[in-house]
Amino acid sequence: MDEPILTIEEREAINSGRWFSSLSPSLRHDILRCAYVRRYKDGELIAARGDTPQEWIACAQGAVRVSSTSISGRQITLTYVEPGIWFGDVSIFDGDQRTHDAYAHGTTTVLCVSKADFKKILAAHVELYEAMLRLHARRIRQLYGLVEDLNTLPLRARLAKQLLHLARSYGVPSLSEHGEIRIGLHLAQEELAQLLGASRQRVNQELKAMEREEAIRIEPAGLTVRDRDALLRIVEAEH
Repeated sequence: MDEPILTIEEREAINSGRWFSSLSPSLRHDILRCAYVRRYKDGELIAARGDTPQEWIACAQGAVRVSSTSISGRQITLTYVEPGIWFGDVSIFDGDQRTHDAYAHGTTTVLCVSKADFKKILAAHVELYEAMLRLHARRIRQLYGLVEDLNTLPLRARLAKQLLHLARSYGVPSLSEHGEIRIGLHLAQEELAQLLGASRQRVNQELKAMEREEAIRIEPAGLTVRDRDALLRIVEAEH
């Protein structure tokens, strides 16, 4: 389902993205001038593994679940792309097939730039090459960090770290309880477990322990971080 323009909130999400906001006004203008909007319902496929890359994409509203399926058929969730984040450029650069599936998580809006327009913008703005290098360097650092955490941190610390990240990316401050942050991205415990490479049962046990410690609150609509410092202490205790 396509709509011609972004809403004010969606445009703000794109413009305030850490990487995009660092670009020069003229480069941002040319990217947005070429971009078009696509809207998806929850669970709809945005891009499939094995596809020939045709677009450079940014999440403008909602979230994009990046995943793959193991040989045994098990679904593996790698990350959730939040509003303001661009993705899909690796396949455009190397010309190879897309390496993962991308699905809408909740009602989702993405902003797309065609492969042809992306190449034209690169030719017109040398600045974009250096900007893409910075973007990829940040991703590599994050990837190394995830691999290190998976091999060195127990599930409890990895879960606390993930909850802190979700609170930063999707946090909605509570209007009634000072200091509490509701995680706006609704994840079922099975989805959270996939993200951590653990079983739903183990994640459930750790969440209940954190709730008893009053670090979080488990609600029907999702999770609320009650004490961010308590989660930080869980992470720091393992470093």
